Amino acid sequence: MASELLKVGLHPTCSNTEVKLIDGASGKTYTVLSISICETAGAAETFNLYVDDDDGGTDHYIYHTQALGANETFVHNDRIVIEATDMLGFITGGSADVDVVVSYLEQTL
Repeated sequence: MASELLKVGLHPTCSNTEVKLIDGASGKTYTVLSISICETAGAAETFNLYVDDDDGGTDHYIYHTQALGANETFVHNDRIVIEATDMLGFITGGSADVDVVVSYLEQTL
């Protein structure tokens, strides 16, 4: 029987090490509803947001070197679908302090 759950992923203090915002699982599909990215250290940054197909190292960029001003918030509210074992990744261009909140629907097939 299929099921749907509305979820939120909270990722504080993201920096220049890859963060898996959603780490897909076999038999599930994820629909990202919104992503809020907030710079909290008072220094302008850049970030990349991408889908890694089958979490195999091939990144498909949604944003690449996107500017994020000091103490600013960037909101992405277009839908993104993550299938099965895909991964939604995030990384900043340099050492940073960025909080990321992801709202998504998890569907079990």
